[in-house]
Amino acid sequence: MSQTEAEILKGTVESITYRNDENGYCVFELSANGELVTAVGIMPFIHAGEQVVLQGAYTVHPTYGPQFKVEQCERSLPATSAAVLRYLASGAVRGIGPVTAQHIVERFGDDALKIIETQPERLSEIKGISMSKAMKISEDFMRQFGVREVMLKLSELQITASEALRIYKKLGATSVEKISENPYRLCSEGIGFGFERADEIAKHLQNSVPLQYRIKAGIEYVLRHNLRNGHTCLPADKLCQTAAMLLQVEPEETMRVLHDMQANGDVTAATLHDAQFIFLPFMYKAERNCANRIALMLQVPPAEIPIHKNRLSQFENDNGILYDGRQREAIGSALSKGILVLTGGPGTGKTTTLNAIISLLEEAGCNIALAAPTGRAAKRMSELTGREAQTLHRLLEVEWGDDDRQQFKRNEDNPLENDVIVVDELSMIDVQLFDALLRAMTVHCRLILVGDVDQLPSVGAGNVLNDLIASDVVPVVRLERIFRQSDDSLIVTNAHRVIQGEMPEINNKSRDFFVIEKRSAAAAAELVGELYCQRLSKAYGFSPLSNIQVLCPSRKRTSGSVNLNNLLQAQINPPDKHRREVRRNGFIMREGDKVMQIRNNYDIYWQKDDGTDGTGVFNGDIGLLLQVDNVNSCVKVKFDDKVATYTGEEIDDLELSYAVTVHKSQGNEFDCVILPVTDVPPPLCYRNLLYTAITRAKKMLVLIGTQNDIRRMVENNKKSRRYTAFSDFLSAAVQPGVSF
Repeated sequence: MSQTEAEILKGTVESITYRNDENGYCVFELSANGELVTAVGIMPFIHAGEQVVLQGAYTVHPTYGPQFKVEQCERSLPATSAAVLRYLASGAVRGIGPVTAQHIVERFGDDALKIIETQPERLSEIKGISMSKAMKISEDFMRQFGVREVMLKLSELQITASEALRIYKKLGATSVEKISENPYRLCSEGIGFGFERADEIAKHLQNSVPLQYRIKAGIEYVLRHNLRNGHTCLPADKLCQTAAMLLQVEPEETMRVLHDMQANGDVTAATLHDAQFIFLPFMYKAERNCANRIALMLQVPPAEIPIHKNRLSQFENDNGILYDGRQREAIGSALSKGILVLTGGPGTGKTTTLNAIISLLEEAGCNIALAAPTGRAAKRMSELTGREAQTLHRLLEVEWGDDDRQQFKRNEDNPLENDVIVVDELSMIDVQLFDALLRAMTVHCRLILVGDVDQLPSVGAGNVLNDLIASDVVPVVRLERIFRQSDDSLIVTNAHRVIQGEMPEINNKSRDFFVIEKRSAAAAAELVGELYCQRLSKAYGFSPLSNIQVLCPSRKRTSGSVNLNNLLQAQINPPDKHRREVRRNGFIMREGDKVMQIRNNYDIYWQKDDGTDGTGVFNGDIGLLLQVDNVNSCVKVKFDDKVATYTGEEIDDLELSYAVTVHKSQGNEFDCVILPVTDVPPPLCYRNLLYTAITRAKKMLVLIGTQNDIRRMVENNKKSRRYTAFSDFLSAAVQPGVSF
């Protein structure tokens, strides 16, 4: 809001209509110029009787009418006896109710608040207030006063009220002093400011900040930033060079600070292959623990489960299946060993092999849990196995700590009761989630891991599936023979051709794999719209909302998911006065839009068509936006057979999903996939991404681009390297004599 738009409103808080103590949001009635005005905004710990000066603007709520939306709030404590009584009687200070408030004001009059602040022992002069209670009353009053002072001073640094509240919860009453001394504290967990913003705040402070604080924050920033690129660690020399470029200092200076950080435990170092690698401590612990737990499982395996030599043949006859040698090897390993990695591409029989393993383990009386990293992947696992599967987060009973950090009820102290855990889509699992799973398993629990090592690795840090295989100490069976194909089907065939570095076969007689040549990104985007909105539905009966999915290598550029979502929304679901809208994260979602849940949220309430209800919507779930209620700030989304209700900030978990990135599509399968490959950013123009996209299609894939576009991706087998240590740690844990 610009200064020219801002209005000033002065008055007294009469009553509180609504308050959220977690984020500080408040709705109250303000007496100003002889009128009552409804004010809304982030104003934690505000109470009736306070004098306020508000800066903001008048708005009109569709249901509640005129409101004053507060951007800034200056507050002063009530000065008269009447105002002090209203303030204390409102419950503003813990331990003081209406009756006690009356006694305090009668005793101390206008000076009541000053007594509470500076001479709290005098409160014990009032009957019913002990010295201990008097001290607690004063402490609560001072805590609120401290929050206000912190918010007021931090606002001078362009820090919002909600951010200031988060800072206060982390740093306490001395927040301002701590930030003035070292503004890079703002980058710490629990506050979460970006390095650049902390750097900008440091420039506005009057005092000079020691250079080592800035360098330390820069090094931590580089490590945290690269977690998002999948790296669990970085070579020390590369880390120092990158940080030096960011900070515009000499690499020797960053190396000197890095040594101090190692000595203080701010980072952890390990020597791998004669080079030093640097970790954030929690990531080092995760990879080390994974290695040690797997090594223990290999050393102390569960008892072998014997089966009659003819039982597998009988299972084949009962199900009309004939297993090849590799599949039989996998089944035998699963029953005889404590851990198995089963990998293979599409059509190679992973599911039929897994079904035999599960059936034989069930016959042996095993208590089996089936899990996958996302809701969609778990649902697909249920469909393929005919058994209930759940997300790993649900299996481990996720919960949120006081600092909004994810934690699990299931752990070493409260392990899972299962004899066997089967995990699908292992390529999607990052090392921290894998660590949490291993911590929750008993030593003798059998672990069967299924995934396609040629798929894209997890979005989070680590490369679990690849590292397990590379360690060469874990039983691995790779299925290579293709079973699922027919003479005129090319999706499976071409997926395997691509991963082997061969150009896909383009056969005009094919019924499921098509390439349409477009040379420009703009022309490709236009064709995506035609195919999605008209041609594929007319020719094949596919529904744009339920059968067709556009996959994009990138979010950005003309052929990226952001632009294509806007394009497709404009054609499929254009603005309509009868369809309400909500704007979030820079884009508009309206009733009738196809949307995707972009993170696991276990608190979102849903109800099924049959009346059963529950909570939890998961990363990758795709649904239809049924209703937007801007009055109550909520939306309803239909996911398959259930309708989920999102309120407040939960709506930020949704994005348009006419087009999604290939990374976001993992764990899903779609009847028809449209894949534009023109104008792919060079870092994303590689073989595994193309392979992953092709394997998402069940019945049809339409690839848009030139032969050269496709060839560039096929020929680029330079998988984006991930710096991880799990494989090395595992090799060393199993074979202590191994050196890196």
